[in-house]
Amino acid sequence: MSPENIYTEDKWLPFNGYSPLIRVYRSFHDLTPEIEFIINNHTFPVSFKKNKFISSPLHRDKYTYLLLNGVARGYMKDDDKEITTWIAKENEFVGNISNFWDEALPSEEYVQAIEDVVAIAVPYSMSKQLYLNHHIANYVSRKMTQLHYLQACERALISRLQSAEKRYLRFVKSYPDLINRVPLKYIASFLCMRLETLSRIRSKLASGTSALSPS
Repeated sequence: MSPENIYTEDKWLPFNGYSPLIRVYRSFHDLTPEIEFIINNHTFPVSFKKNKFISSPLHRDKYTYLLLNGVARGYMKDDDKEITTWIAKENEFVGNISNFWDEALPSEEYVQAIEDVVAIAVPYSMSKQLYLNHHIANYVSRKMTQLHYLQACERALISRLQSAEKRYLRFVKSYPDLINRVPLKYIASFLCMRLETLSRIRSKLASGTSALSPS
């Protein structure tokens, strides 16, 4: 039995009676009753404790997750080093997107809860069903893909800035609400710098002096 079928109709009582994914879809386009029925039936709430894995290369995850509360990060391993590739917060989607297109495709990415996380599990099979049979779902998917593309462009821009200080200042501008929620070691990894470099930049900026550094 699949996880979405384990839950009863009461699963949405804490969420005003329907899946929060519907609210996200409605922000892009009005939905038909059939689409809302499919979403309510197949999505379900999940929770992950701080530092636990949401997904990893060790198992084939068949879901993306809409974060309702909490912060998560994606990272890859390079020998014994963890490289943070993205950080996400409420109302964003997380998961190993490569598995969406090809479930047999191996993924190297780990997705970890940085805080206690409450999320909505969205089965890949449901998303594919909606895209195949409902043009509204395709439209919503295109709009969400545009947002994800812009986020990816911003991450790429940050990583290409030559100065460590400029990378940090861009992070502060782009992710102001994450500065005090995410451990500095993960921010440093995301910004391609050592933790000591990040600490020095923050100290010098706090004191009002420049901290230009190549890395």
